[in-house]
Amino acid sequence: MKWIHSLISCFMILFSIIDILGNAPIIMGFKSKGNIIDKKKIIITSLIIFLSFLFLGQSMLKIIGIDVHSFSIAGSIVLFIIGLEMILGIDIHKITENAQTSIVPIAFPLIAGPGSLTTLISLRTTYDVNVILLSLLLNMLIVYFVIDKCDVIAKTIGNSGLDILKKIFGVVLLAFSVKIFGANILQLFY
Repeated sequence: MKWIHSLISCFMILFSIIDILGNAPIIMGFKSKGNIIDKKKIIITSLIIFLSFLFLGQSMLKIIGIDVHSFSIAGSIVLFIIGLEMILGIDIHKITENAQTSIVPIAFPLIAGPGSLTTLISLRTTYDVNVILLSLLLNMLIVYFVIDKCDVIAKTIGNSGLDILKKIFGVVLLAFSVKIFGANILQLFY
């Protein structure tokens, strides 16, 4: 039962930070401009980025002399800011248009962006790697489905529905960022 609770919690955190429902209007905007969206290329590229960072992220941090707790605290601050963006409806960073929309900017940084990569490192301090992997794969299935059906989903939920979902998941991110910060801040002093 604890494993299922961890899976649900981890899944929801990744779902919130990847924010594919909130990003659906952006993807629809690229489609409306005539860009071809290659769903398989997006999923494969995102997974490669996620898995590389999940398994090599801590080693890369050690090479540059940063411990996981410091990175987790920095990540919690980034997540806090992203949560505020979602709740307040503001954009601190802008995504620029690019002809290669399947990989840049959709796979990176829209799906596998700084916030989600930071979250993966932070999740390693809290969850078992198998829970993280399964949560990530389930999220990638949802990302594939949403990209495939983003026009239908946006029409069904509507702009106000997407806005409500974004705010709800923003609160989830704020709560998770506080949890990560609290769990790691004491580790810096011991």
